[in-house]
Amino acid sequence: MSSPRLLKIAYDPIYAHPLPEGHRFPMLKYELIPEQLLYEGTITQEHLFKPSVCADEIVLLTHDADYLDKLKQQTLSAKEQRHIGFPQSSELTTRELMITQGTIDCCHYALKNGVSLNVAGGTHHAFADHGEGFCLLNDFAVAANFLLNEKLAEKICIIDLDVHQGNGTAKLFTNEQRVFTFSMHGEHNYPFHKEKSDWDIPLQEGIEDDAYLSLLEESLSKIITEQSPDFVFYLSGVDILSTDKFGKLKISLEGCRRRDQLVFSSLHSRGIPCAVAMGGGYSPDVKIIVEAHCNTFREAKTIYNLD
Repeated sequence: MSSPRLLKIAYDPIYAHPLPEGHRFPMLKYELIPEQLLYEGTITQEHLFKPSVCADEIVLLTHDADYLDKLKQQTLSAKEQRHIGFPQSSELTTRELMITQGTIDCCHYALKNGVSLNVAGGTHHAFADHGEGFCLLNDFAVAANFLLNEKLAEKICIIDLDVHQGNGTAKLFTNEQRVFTFSMHGEHNYPFHKEKSDWDIPLQEGIEDDAYLSLLEESLSKIITEQSPDFVFYLSGVDILSTDKFGKLKISLEGCRRRDQLVFSSLHSRGIPCAVAMGGGYSPDVKIIVEAHCNTFREAKTIYNLD
């Protein structure tokens, strides 16, 4: 009898608690997402795996050695810490290295089972030599370069549907033809200086479900047809919700679920493996954030027909 095909999910408690008390609200969802999925029976402990710390040589496929040394030696300047938005700590660096390895591990599971998800990740504002916007290391970029270096993929697409443009990701792959970067984001939102992705779709404030989903469906079809990727990274930020404090869009909870359904269905029907990270979400009610993110896991499990 063959072993069951499980929806494998990268998670460790350090994802949720690497910060001083006053900075913990944005991190609370990383603890609550697996708790909710376990409580409702969508997953069991068998679905969860704990990543190790990503090796330096893998991080250095993407990030500068001087920057990685600053993170590990806790020598970021006050200005560099302000750009990131978190006070530096060894725990935060360890967290970021674990998240990055978690995304790499998700790639291996996705190649085997079609899809795998990281409870955290999607740190798309990190550049080669510095961090921004709560992002220290760019986990998708590190994982994409790992796949290319190991010859596990030849053409990669990064589908970034966070409300904020993936500026670090865009910059990192400016001269890499094997990686196609797509960002569909709020036009008048952070970062206020946008980098140039291979394809950017700036969204007007107040866009609603039908217009958003129609635009996404058309774009996905074009990307998949023209780029023919053999691997996709999907950043499923839920800061597109109408309830989000910073998003400025008007996407409902159901619209956000349909977005995930559309992405997964488009990839699954064409046999394209996908690694997923959660990205942002800043609704004042954490229950809404958690429900929106949990929908991503539910849709992945259902569409890929995983145990």
